[in-house]
Amino acid sequence: MRIFHIQSSGVTELSALPTQMPEQGFVWIACSRPAFQARLAEIQACLQTLVGLQLVDLHVSDLLNAQLPSHYDYTSQYDLLVFRRLATAQGDPTDAPATSADPTSPLKRGGPPVLRRIDTNPVGFAVFDQLLLTVHPADCAVRDAYAARLLAALPTSPSEGRASPVPGARRPTTPADLMLRVVNLMVDGYLDLRRELTRQLDHWQNELLKPRARYVNWSSLLEARLSLHMLDEICEDQRTAVQDWIDALETWALPDNPAGLRELDLLKVRSRDVLEHIERVVHHVRRLEQSTETAVQMHFSVQSNRTNDIMRTLTALTAVFLPLNLIAGIFGMNFEFLPLIHKANGFWWALGSMVFTAVALVLVFWRKRYLARSSRM
Repeated sequence: MRIFHIQSSGVTELSALPTQMPEQGFVWIACSRPAFQARLAEIQACLQTLVGLQLVDLHVSDLLNAQLPSHYDYTSQYDLLVFRRLATAQGDPTDAPATSADPTSPLKRGGPPVLRRIDTNPVGFAVFDQLLLTVHPADCAVRDAYAARLLAALPTSPSEGRASPVPGARRPTTPADLMLRVVNLMVDGYLDLRRELTRQLDHWQNELLKPRARYVNWSSLLEARLSLHMLDEICEDQRTAVQDWIDALETWALPDNPAGLRELDLLKVRSRDVLEHIERVVHHVRRLEQSTETAVQMHFSVQSNRTNDIMRTLTALTAVFLPLNLIAGIFGMNFEFLPLIHKANGFWWALGSMVFTAVALVLVFWRKRYLARSSRM
């Protein structure tokens, strides 16, 4: 568990849960899911002391559920957002194992490493007026990365015009602002994943469109399609949750001072920016699904054309030898009187007619392009 006191003058990491709410700024309590479960009573007592209320039991169950899809909920005192992030390569061994019946549960996949990176884990956010409680997986790098960014940021000096040397490390002003920044950091991981998915799909398309390809790893391709479909469902849940959060922002009471109005407007702008990033991921995933389906259909079209070329060539060759078989069958009849049968040069006349017929048919078929190879893709 990590506790931070965030204010305009700086960020301080606390060693223990605070006993009273600070006069300025707000508190960020970031704990892993096992730590939240083990210290639930202590955290609830701290919330009662700081904000005068505790998390309801259903929301506690949501924060402890490792297979919960992204969603948004609220009470009159706080908002709850669950957002699924990309899992790390090591996974979360301390979380409850996922069941294969749950479409949102992380599954151990084979195939290329990019498919295994689509596994996700939920992160829970409980947003109070002056406190943010986040529940992460045990190995959540997002929390540590953003915490390091906050601690590395230098205070901005208006008199000197100096800003933080860390890009994007400007300190959040409210717990909701901090939540959106962390969510945006998680969405950036999905945006980065698009490049790897595109490269992998391009590789499969090149393999599928090879006309002489005899072996295609259909199991990996099927896993890719299932993974893309699962990623589409995950992003749809994320978009719904963020959209519900944006709708809830519209119901907030308007502040009575210009600074408060500006903070609320910035919060809405950042929320819409996060939603736009999620929609970009959804659009790209659906385009990859369509491209995968198109590549499979083109693969079968190429194989079908190649089969048609082979059958056309075999049919033309069969047509060439049919007259030859007819001539050989006629002269093979057991009749005593047949033309050329008793002549010394009869064999050569029959052989010449057969060669002439074969050459003539080959030339005719070649002119009609029955024996020509079709253009390859």
